[in-house]
Amino acid sequence: MSLTTVHTVADLRATVANWRAEGLRVALVPTMGALHDGHISLTHLAREHADRVIVSIFVNPTQFAPNEDFGAYPRTLPADQKLLGDAGVELCFAPSVEEMYPDGFATKVSVDGAMTNVLCGAARPGHFDGVAQVVTKLLLQALPDCAIFGQKDYQQLMVIRRFSADLNIPVEIIGAKILREDDGLAMSSRNRYLTPDERAIAPTLNKVLGDITAKAARGAELGPLLAKGREDILSAGFDPIDYLEVRDAETLELISDTVTKPARIFVAARLGKARLIDNHAIEPA
Repeated sequence: MSLTTVHTVADLRATVANWRAEGLRVALVPTMGALHDGHISLTHLAREHADRVIVSIFVNPTQFAPNEDFGAYPRTLPADQKLLGDAGVELCFAPSVEEMYPDGFATKVSVDGAMTNVLCGAARPGHFDGVAQVVTKLLLQALPDCAIFGQKDYQQLMVIRRFSADLNIPVEIIGAKILREDDGLAMSSRNRYLTPDERAIAPTLNKVLGDITAKAARGAELGPLLAKGREDILSAGFDPIDYLEVRDAETLELISDTVTKPARIFVAARLGKARLIDNHAIEPA
């Protein structure tokens, strides 16, 4: 099948209804476009779980603060469609802002507690309310059997799992491993903001996380490791660092001494115009 692009919820639902009538399983991959190989890897994972794959492309205004890059965020729909067609995706859902938030729209979805008031939730107030709002809409608009989200946005993945369970949304939420460039930089649409010099510096984040992860897994004290990590990131040219923290892999509660259970180390730091995030799993020896 060739790629079909629809722009309305009605056309999305009509297509899914036809697939359902054929007894087919459906997967959804929500994105904001500016697609790269990391996104395409999500569609390959989706294919392992479903007969038909939908990729949504929507730059969601409600998850951007007034001082963030909503206006500048790359919008590359024709190139995205080419990538999706080559990857064998059947349907692209590319709604307008007016289709997603019509006149009179007045509903918010939010997740309280440690899931959203730390890490990117602390650095970007209101961000996860916007994420919860738009992903709830996408899941209910398409009602797929499963939806795929990358672990690079690990906090986002956990927030989505939380509200999907709390609201009894009948969609399996599947996390996909981080896809990296050859030098270790996590793939991201925002990497295109980097100048050549900054792009050479950017893999420092992955290297620092890898060093801390290896030592933390063997029981080293986190305080000195994180202090050294911050020093290495700043000296490489990043500034500021929003956070460099180790947290419980399930609850996202802060771990400040040693790692004795599955954990994640998270980093967010600015390099030029780009705010880069990354994380590693820490499995204690």
